[in-house]
Amino acid sequence: MATQEPLFDAPPPAATAAGVPAAAVPLAERMRPRTLDEVVGQRHLLAPGKPLRTAFERARLHSMILWGPPGVGKTTLARLLAQAVDAQFIVLSAVLAGVKDIREAVERAQAARTGGRATLVFVDEVHRFNKAQQDAFLPHVESGLFTFIGATTENPSFEVNSALLSRATVHVLAPLDDTELSGLLDRARDLLGAPTLSEGARKRLVAHADGDARRLLNAYENLVASAAPPVGGQAAVEIDEAALEHSLGELMRRYDKDGDAFYDTISALHKSVRGSDPDATLYWLARMIDGGADPRYVARRLLRMASEDIGLADPRALGIVRDATEIFERLGAPEGELALAEAAVYLAVAPKSNAVYVAWKRARELVRGDGSRPVPAHLRNAPTRLMKQLGHGRDYHYAHDGAAGYSPGQGYLPEGLPPQRFYEPLAHGFETRIGERLAELRALDAAARKTR
Repeated sequence: MATQEPLFDAPPPAATAAGVPAAAVPLAERMRPRTLDEVVGQRHLLAPGKPLRTAFERARLHSMILWGPPGVGKTTLARLLAQAVDAQFIVLSAVLAGVKDIREAVERAQAARTGGRATLVFVDEVHRFNKAQQDAFLPHVESGLFTFIGATTENPSFEVNSALLSRATVHVLAPLDDTELSGLLDRARDLLGAPTLSEGARKRLVAHADGDARRLLNAYENLVASAAPPVGGQAAVEIDEAALEHSLGELMRRYDKDGDAFYDTISALHKSVRGSDPDATLYWLARMIDGGADPRYVARRLLRMASEDIGLADPRALGIVRDATEIFERLGAPEGELALAEAAVYLAVAPKSNAVYVAWKRARELVRGDGSRPVPAHLRNAPTRLMKQLGHGRDYHYAHDGAAGYSPGQGYLPEGLPPQRFYEPLAHGFETRIGERLAELRALDAAARKTR
């Protein structure tokens, strides 16, 4: 549904517009920035000379997509932009709104323009709108009826229609770093008049927030409430890690199993294995498991790494990952996770080769572009007398009849297709021996061709 939210100067500092005491308002809402200078983080967008800072200072709005994880200020920035130009601020939730709500927002924007006032339409979780709903904004964005700002946690390249995306600037918001989150905790403590946090509790609370300011403040508010003394009791001087664990339970990091965080993390794991760094490999593997990734998915990805990045430089790699997968299936978590960790470390320290991966891509590309050449007669199957009369299998030399199980000079590619070298083994790991063997066989082929 469409709503028009009050600008920041609307509610008095001690109470909300509805007369609710300020203490009853969630801490995260009470600490929502009222000016641009109060915004924490996003210096790449808000520092002097940066895009959003310039938009604020010149009071010139442009349609945009704010892309970033939860709790980094997407809604706050949209509200502040509306405040900067004294625009009507209309909020649509893509989870709840439909075309009817979009039409209502258009009517309100038209009425505001008649009165000489601009409108900013903010769509939260814009990736949840379908194509028809997103397309409904296009004519009004183009006509300048309102400024469109969409917020999304998903990659807009995949989730926002290209037509709408082409009319909006994408600004990427980053998670808050530890220093920024720690500063927020100091401000929250001053506002609440709460006891100090021990250094260990502070670090764990910041880690729990994982770059999300809203998550940090909600957790801190619950922590302070749970640490409050009973009536007549004495307040604690410091909140320690024991109090933190009592309030929050097991600290779980944010882990989006369907979005960019998931794929970024598995990408980091894969690249750490490829880069032969066992310590980084264990770190990213732990991040995935700690974040709730299915270990079976991790095992499948390890199998891919074994074939794509280790290949025949160490043919044992695939078997080790397969065995680790079977061990996990038998033991389950957490005991079976150790087998996956062992396999991941093995892949990281194993010699690397993508020679088969490259060779397979080359072969696929040739086949896709070359057409279906007939199988040479000497390689064709000949199970019947007729097929033999047609010459199927004639002149085929059984490899095992040759010395060392090889028939020099016999060709196996279609007639007319030039010789191919898809697979070029690298000069390390087991592929060194493979390369030596291929060199021997090619020398035999060359000698056989000279005698014909």
